Amino acid sequence: MESLLMIGLLAALGAIAITVAFMSDLLVVAMLSGIFSFTCCALFVLFDAPDVAFTEACVGAGVSTVLTIAAIRLVGRHEKRGGRRASVVGLVVATVCGLALVYGTLELPRFGDPASPASTHVAPHYIEESKGEIGIPNIVTSVLGSYRGYDTMGETVVVFTAALGVLILLGGAQSRPLGRGEAPARRDRDVILRTVATLFIPMTLFLAPYVQFHGAYSPGGGFQAGAILGGALILYGLVFGIDALNKMVPERILRVIAALGVLLYGGTGVVTMLMGHAFLDYYAFGAGPSGQAIGLTAIELGVFMTVTCVMTLLFQRFAIRGVM
Repeated sequence: MESLLMIGLLAALGAIAITVAFMSDLLVVAMLSGIFSFTCCALFVLFDAPDVAFTEACVGAGVSTVLTIAAIRLVGRHEKRGGRRASVVGLVVATVCGLALVYGTLELPRFGDPASPASTHVAPHYIEESKGEIGIPNIVTSVLGSYRGYDTMGETVVVFTAALGVLILLGGAQSRPLGRGEAPARRDRDVILRTVATLFIPMTLFLAPYVQFHGAYSPGGGFQAGAILGGALILYGLVFGIDALNKMVPERILRVIAALGVLLYGGTGVVTMLMGHAFLDYYAFGAGPSGQAIGLTAIELGVFMTVTCVMTLLFQRFAIRGVM
């Protein structure tokens, strides 16, 4: 039954991808891309990767769709056709690249092969020794935060750098707090939507810290929690207006917190070096799992701060450009 469900979801992904390729209405493309992401979430859950499904649901299906629609509002809804020749060239290039990728997969080990390099080298160590070395039951958190802490720091820096690039490209327009006597924008919002959002957003705000601090025991962590909180703030801005969102979390404060998140992560590694250990060696804070817990808490908080603020900043900048 599970195999049939996977086949059905994969077929749906293929159908959506083909439909997107023939669409010239960018708004429809954005909606289909959101559906594509939700379908991927279901696949990730079937593959026992709920932490990845968390992120895909918040970032891929939610925030990315909102930001894409905001960009479409700035550049126009319909794609300009390049003519038959351009379409044929694109089709040929895509086909060649696709065949090359398929050919490259022929040398990969079979899915789930216990004799594959991934299953015979570091994976057994993670599974057998993670609980004793790191002290938390969630192996994914152990790998991402401790064993592969360098990689996760790089990903955090990439997120922050990408946000800087987008902010620079969008120019210097900044949202501003409301002045005294000014009314929030878009008072004509649907009453039902505003009421539902008023009930839903507080629950999401409580979910984010739960996912943050419970990541050692269940799917979650700094990135997932940051995506959830950022999504809640974006929902608030969509329903109650960009002015209300900026009054609650001004853009200048978000920029500072996003940078502090990266500094907190990197600073944790610098502190471990000053204490005579390797970069991001959490045993500098204490022997055994206690030192690992301190280090993991610090870096996960840094990831949470950066991801939350980056997502909110991008929405604010797109929104204020649309208003201007």
